[in-house]
This record gives sequence, C-alpha cells and structure tokens, in this order.
Amino acid sequence: MTLETTRRGLEDLLLPAGTVATPIRLMASQNDAALQGLNSAERAWVEAQGWSAKQGSVLLLPNGQGDVGGVLLGTGGKDWATRAPLLPGVLPAALPPGDYRFASPLPDPELTALAFLAGNYRFTRYKTDNRPKPKRLVLPEGVDRVAEALYLGRDLINAPANDLGPAELEAAARELANAHGGSVKVTEGSGLLSDNFPMIHAVSRASDRPPRLIDLRWGSEHAPKVTIVGKGICFDSGGLDIKPSSAMALMKKDMGGAASALAFALLVMRAKLPIRLRVLLPAAENSIGGNAFRPGDILPSRNGMTVEVGNTDAEGRLVLADAISLAEEEAPDYLVTIATLTGAARVALGPDLPPLYTDDEDLAAGLLASGRAVGDPFWRMPFWPPYDKLLKSSVADVSHIAEGAFAGSVIAALFLKRFVRQSKRFAHLDIFGWVPREQPGRPQGGEPQGTRALYHFFRQELGQS
Repeated sequence: MTLETTRRGLEDLLLPAGTVATPIRLMASQNDAALQGLNSAERAWVEAQGWSAKQGSVLLLPNGQGDVGGVLLGTGGKDWATRAPLLPGVLPAALPPGDYRFASPLPDPELTALAFLAGNYRFTRYKTDNRPKPKRLVLPEGVDRVAEALYLGRDLINAPANDLGPAELEAAARELANAHGGSVKVTEGSGLLSDNFPMIHAVSRASDRPPRLIDLRWGSEHAPKVTIVGKGICFDSGGLDIKPSSAMALMKKDMGGAASALAFALLVMRAKLPIRLRVLLPAAENSIGGNAFRPGDILPSRNGMTVEVGNTDAEGRLVLADAISLAEEEAPDYLVTIATLTGAARVALGPDLPPLYTDDEDLAAGLLASGRAVGDPFWRMPFWPPYDKLLKSSVADVSHIAEGAFAGSVIAALFLKRFVRQSKRFAHLDIFGWVPREQPGRPQGGEPQGTRALYHFFRQELGQS
C-alpha cells in the first residue's frame, strides 16, 4: 500500500475548475429556488416523477439526448449542513459515470465536495476486474488534500493483515515522511528490549513479524509540540485469551489508530501547519505461541511502573503505554492517543461516535466543535476518578484491566492516563475505525476517525482556518 497508489486513485476522480460538467443542484424543498432555475421540461420531469426533496433523495434529469442533463439532491431542509454534513456522499452511488459539478450555493463548498469524494471511495486493490468507472468532480481548492488523507487512512485499514504488518506500516510512515521532508526512526525486534520498550516487545513476541516503535518527526523544533500516538496492532488474535472467530474477523483494523495518525500527519505536512509534529506508532501483532505473554504475567514498562496482565486481549493499552512514556520525555504541548481500544466504547456509543477523554475543558470544547463542523464527531466521556481504584493490583503497581465488565472504555482510558505526567494537554480517542453499514460519505470499510476533526482543530488553534 503506497501513498502514490492512493493519490493516483484519487486523481482519477478530480477535475480542474472550469471543466464543463453536469450540474448538481441541492434542493431543500419542492419550492426551492433551485427548482425555478430549471427549464420547463426539467420542471415537468420533476413533477411527473413525483419527486420530493426529502433528505438524501436523488433525481436524474434527462437532457433530451438520452444522457443526464442535471442532478437534484434533496436535503430535507436548509439546515442540512448542520444535521448531515456528509449528505452529498450519497451521490456517487446514485450517479452514472461522468463529470459533475455543484451548481447550487453551498454553505461549505470544501466539505460538500469532500463528502462527494468520500462517498466515491472504493477499495479495489484486489479486484482483477469489475473496477467501477469514475464519477469525477470539479473541485474547489484544498479539498484534494483532505480527501487524499482520508483515502490513505481507509486504504491502510482496509488492507488485509497478510499484506500489512508492522514492516509495511513502517514503510508507509517512511514514504510519507520522505515525501514531505520528515524523518523516521524505528526501534525493532529485540532492540525494543535494549531501548526499554518492554511492553511493546512482550505483546508481539509470539509473532514471526518483528514488532517495532515507529517515530516520525516533522516541522520546526521551535514550533508547538504536537504528538500523536496511534495504536498499530496489525492483527489481534487476542493472544492466549483468544478471540472467538466472530470477533477476530475484523482485526486487520486494529491498526486503525495508526492509520488515523498517519492520515493526520499527511494533512499537517501538506498544509505546512506551523507545528512540530511527532507521530509514535507502536506496531505489533498479538499472536499465539509458546512464547506468548500470559494472563498473570507482570511486565515492566518504560517509565518503571510494573503492570499485571489481566487479559492478553487487552494488549493495545500496553503498547500505547510504552509509546506514551516516550512521548512524555519531551513534555509535548499536545498529546493525543488514537486507538481502536475497547469494545465497551462501541456498546456505549456505537461505531460512529468515538469517545473523547480529556480533563482540559477548552481542549474538549474545541475538539467537539471541530468534530461537529466537519462531520467527524466525538462524544465526551469522563476520566472518572473513583474508577481508578479498580486498576489496583495486589502484586504489581497497576493492573491493566479491572475485574468485571463495567465501564471498560473508561477503565482503559484511566490506565493510559496513569502514564501521562508531563504533557500540557492530553486527549484520548477510543475509535472503531470501521463503518459496518454504508452511510452518506462513508462506504462500508475502514475509516480513519478523528483525523479530520483533529486537523480542523489545529487549524483553528493556529489561526489557519
């Protein structure tokens, strides 16, 4: 999976401004002014079809030569951009191949065009035939940057684990850094022990694919320090606490945090945001073997804390903890962890709404507002102090899980928070990284959740919006 492949797939869908293309008009109601802009034959066609402008409905207008002369998209009201910002993502599935442009005034042209491109995405790397013909769009400036990052994140998550392991994740990070003047340092295999990343090593020691810590840096050392830690478990069997097959089937997506972090890095570097970006990716496989780590093991961690392992299927928080400890050594201005961490988060909020954890009120408000603005939402959850005692261990400094099934996402977040000591502002995103059922702008498959919201937030923070 290469950045060039992702970019090439996207470029097939883009048209420069001024290209002659079929107009798409958005209609809030059947009395919308857009209807008055149609000719008499088109208005007659709308009436004959009995079409209403309900949200997400699409009507193709014939041009008299057997082709599509125009497209109507019902928005179900003028406040559609607030209620469903990615609504135009329904269009690609309803349109024949061809060239299109938006002809209506739009509240946010960039986001509208991005929704179209997001809905146009298909993962076709392994298709030997039946590749869909393109539905191209005339773009406003800047949209291709965000779409490219979205496509990259989806491509990485959708790639099967046999083709995307820790080494391939490293290759993706190196390609990204090389393309934009960044640098990458990697600590691999037994080097994780000598360089004091014992929990990353323990989680993956049963795999024949060496684990690694990928450390990508970009930007001026004098700029605000923004560090993103992305969980890079390229496949999770559950280890000795093996998952049932139904829960293991999608575990190629357990590196969704790393994919989201790399997609964010691409946005930052292409936009040349004035930050010092650091992306830390603990990349590993949680496999089964005679040398696998066990329930009841007590592991040392990078910051010296000892950790009792309660369940080997809760491996993500272990690898993140060592990466967080490395990040803490330079006290970043912002530290954000992104991880497909807990099933409990999905029970609480479902697949579309990742929990956001932070004790910083301003950071929470900014991230929530950014998520709403770009259709990449979060829901705030608490670092609930009374639950911290549930991580108590009688034999180590901390247990990495609590007994019982309650508050699993909160418990995982509290475990990570124990390793955060120097960062000025900290947030944790417990993402799903996957769309189980197609939605506007969100085809079924991998989804780098949080990427666009973080980018919007930092643009706002830096006065770049």
